[in-house]
Amino acid sequence: MALSSPFEYENKIIEKQNVLCRARGSFRHNGQKPYVGDNVTISFERDVCEILTNGIKDKEIDESGGGVVITEIHERKNSLIRPPLANIDYLFVCIATTSPEPNLITYDKLISIACYNKVEPVIILCKSDLDHKYANELYGIYSKTPHKCFILSSVEPESCNEISAYIKTELQQKTIAFAGASGVGKSTLLNLLFPDLSLSTAEVSYKTERGRHTTRHVELYPITKDENSGYIADTPGFSMLDFDRFDFFTKEDLPSTFAEFEPYLGECKYKKCTHTKEEGCAILNAVRENKIAKSRHDSYLDMYNILKNKNTWN
Repeated sequence: MALSSPFEYENKIIEKQNVLCRARGSFRHNGQKPYVGDNVTISFERDVCEILTNGIKDKEIDESGGGVVITEIHERKNSLIRPPLANIDYLFVCIATTSPEPNLITYDKLISIACYNKVEPVIILCKSDLDHKYANELYGIYSKTPHKCFILSSVEPESCNEISAYIKTELQQKTIAFAGASGVGKSTLLNLLFPDLSLSTAEVSYKTERGRHTTRHVELYPITKDENSGYIADTPGFSMLDFDRFDFFTKEDLPSTFAEFEPYLGECKYKKCTHTKEEGCAILNAVRENKIAKSRHDSYLDMYNILKNKNTWN
């Protein structure tokens, strides 16, 4: 982990160094676990402080993390259960036009869960060169949301220039996670954006039409070499990313997680409108007028039917 704030040892300031550490055993007994992205308090044994003070690199500290212990995990603003990642500001949702075929309901669930947890989604439409028509169709769907949406070609590296500029100008000092089904091109995109990462990549399996998992763990990388840089996280492929607060997600919360619904909330004929089939529903009218994409409302209906049958005690 990196030291996020300086500390003093024998009249010397130690800051911005990477140190190997382990979690205090009591966390396990309390059902706690450190996540990538956590802000934590750590304690040092004297010999480790001397190593840091003398400027010796972290690789020379015991690889088991001995001598450095996480003593406190600070409050999180959000967290993922799978993969374990905390304090995210932006989630780049990577959707391939094909190979593997996208399941839009799954992606829309992910976008809604991100919005519920105050994480801003950014939509990346990958592999547009494999199906230009469908890429434009997807762009038509997600450009109707307030979320940023980009189209990326696998054979045109310059197509990621706009994404790169957006990250470097708008997202400094933010923590960004990249997520999507295995094989959509997350690691390839990260390598284009940040060549120094050299992340491993692999082709989609032609037999299963699924991507091979090339990212095995979650790791944060600084966006730039600037001392105030934000971080990006490459994450393993997913079937569904689980946010820690998803257990408290209700059908009443659902409409506010579809950002394009916001201008129409409170404008329906009935105060307790579910936005599923009621006469005079402002959201249904917006769907009919193509102001809200029908596929997005279809995903809303799918999620609503799941949540309305969920027992409140589960």
